This record gives sequence, structure tokens and C-alpha cells, in this order.
Amino acid sequence: MDESFLEGTFRLRTEYIPLCDLLKACDITETGGSAKLLIADGEILVDGEVELRKRAKIRPGQTVSGQHFAIHVTT
Repeated sequence: MDESFLEGTFRLRTEYIPLCDLLKACDITETGGSAKLLIADGEILVDGEVELRKRAKIRPGQTVSGQHFAIHVTT
């Protein structure tokens, strides 16, 4: 990913999506493994709070963010 700030919306078609899968689906990371590393390093926020659970259930209405991105999850 380049260094510009990315802000977008992810439309959820199920009840939730695991955090590591969301990062991969939105092209924040290229692989699930690199998504898990970002999460483990404390670099991912869910609704403004550090989230360390790789498979945290992300639901509509939540915002996932990091140093260079913000993803708003909707239905």
C-alpha cells in the first residue's frame, strides 16, 4: 500500500467479518499473515481502540483504522 491516506466503505453481506479477513479484502495487506502481524503489533484500531484479536468480529457500524487508512463497515 502506498503512503497516502485511504478512506473507504466495506459493505458487509454477512453478520460479521473477521478482522484479519477484512484487512485482506480491502487490500490493506496482501496476505492474511501480514494482516495478523499488523494486528499483533497493535497497529489496528476498531472504533478508536487497539484491537489485538486477529479474528475479532467486525460488524456493520464499526470503523477499522490504521496509520494510513480508515474503513467504515456498512450493510
